[in-house]
Amino acid sequence: MIVSGCGSTVADKNAGEGQVDSRTKSNTEKPLPENSEVILSTTTSTQDSGLLDVLIPLFEEKTGYKVKTIAVGTGQALAMGENGDADVMLVHAPASEIEVVNKGAAMNRQLVMHNDFIIVGPKDDPAGIKGLNAQNAFKKIAENQSLFISRGDDSGTNKKEMDIWEAINIKPSGGWYQEVGQGMGATLDIASEKQGYTLTDRATYLAKKSTLSLDILSEGSPELLNIYHVMQVNPDYVAKTSQDKAKMINVKGAKAFVDFMISPETQKIIGDFGKKEYGEPLFFPDAGKDENSLSS
Repeated sequence: MIVSGCGSTVADKNAGEGQVDSRTKSNTEKPLPENSEVILSTTTSTQDSGLLDVLIPLFEEKTGYKVKTIAVGTGQALAMGENGDADVMLVHAPASEIEVVNKGAAMNRQLVMHNDFIIVGPKDDPAGIKGLNAQNAFKKIAENQSLFISRGDDSGTNKKEMDIWEAINIKPSGGWYQEVGQGMGATLDIASEKQGYTLTDRATYLAKKSTLSLDILSEGSPELLNIYHVMQVNPDYVAKTSQDKAKMINVKGAKAFVDFMISPETQKIIGDFGKKEYGEPLFFPDAGKDENSLSS
């Protein structure tokens, strides 16, 4: 094996594993990053849908970075960024994201993809919401006091749910309304087991559909649009409260991840993800688009 230059490279590493012919890769070798760990805080839907299982290994192979993924609700993912406990965020609550950007805690916010939220519930639909728009479906569920399982975790999905309740002037409470404080996959499992209604992103539902006894009962309302952005943590903001944490933020690694997510190659993978298994894509790539065009 012929190796040029000093220090280890991505190609060296792969060649050592017998995966790369260094004679053909000599012009594309890249130095391994000094700080190789990138901490990604993200919503559970990107993990539960299986999308990150496809994208993260590809990112690691192309760049030499290693990603530590922490999948939580979007509210918690954003808080991790603000506190300097993550390097980059992939989330789906645009209004909350803009607040974080405006206060200077996040930067380089980029539109990545969208899908939609749906309301799922028991096949016999005891509240009679099938075909109704989201607001009328929620009204029916509340009027009938049919069981509703809420994530209750300040996630992007939970924020969307609360927006809908607020829009119809209902503060859900009582035995029919149960907050479980779980990710999307676990919340769907609970809703299926208890035969309740819940709001979910379409990707996670389709990924778990074969194990659930829940049908899609309400979809297509404009307010159910589900938009994902990626953005870097700003070390200058974190330094205001902790110089030590600010120094640990992997700015180069975070930017590499943002660039990767909006690259044409990754966008194509996102657009194809799920087609074979579910007959439809789980996400629609949007990098470079005007976000306002998604709702028109």
